[in-house]
Amino acid sequence: MMEDNRRLQDREAGGFNSSTHLGILIRSLAVWFALIAAEILHGIARGIILVPHVGEFRSNQIGVFTGSVIILAIALLSIRWINASGTAVLLSVGGLWLVLTLTFEIVFGRCVVGASWERISADFNLLKGGLLPIGMLILLLSPLLAGKIRGTSR
Repeated sequence: MMEDNRRLQDREAGGFNSSTHLGILIRSLAVWFALIAAEILHGIARGIILVPHVGEFRSNQIGVFTGSVIILAIALLSIRWINASGTAVLLSVGGLWLVLTLTFEIVFGRCVVGASWERISADFNLLKGGLLPIGMLILLLSPLLAGKIRGTSR
């Protein structure tokens, strides 16, 4: 009972104790792996279905929006399990997902796909039609949005 009160006070203060912190971190990482797996499958599906009809660049643009829906859906389904609450904690989860995803995108793009820096940066250039920054913003904010919708944010 006392532990529950302390945890509630920590959450209301926007922080969390170390045992809760570790649990949130581990669950956030698990959900991130699910996000990446879903996004890889999403990318494969886009390559098979969309690229032949609209080309790779347009497919990537469309993929930002369909991928954002996937990210928000996973965040909505998992946010209570992650057990994060409070704006600062939820944004921290989103920040973790953002850093991991950007790292994955760059390493995967360079090392697996063999994409040039120009090719990778094109997806991030809003002025040239690259919409990935919008997707990354949604990724960052998805735990907070999910928390607000699911009632875990204060």
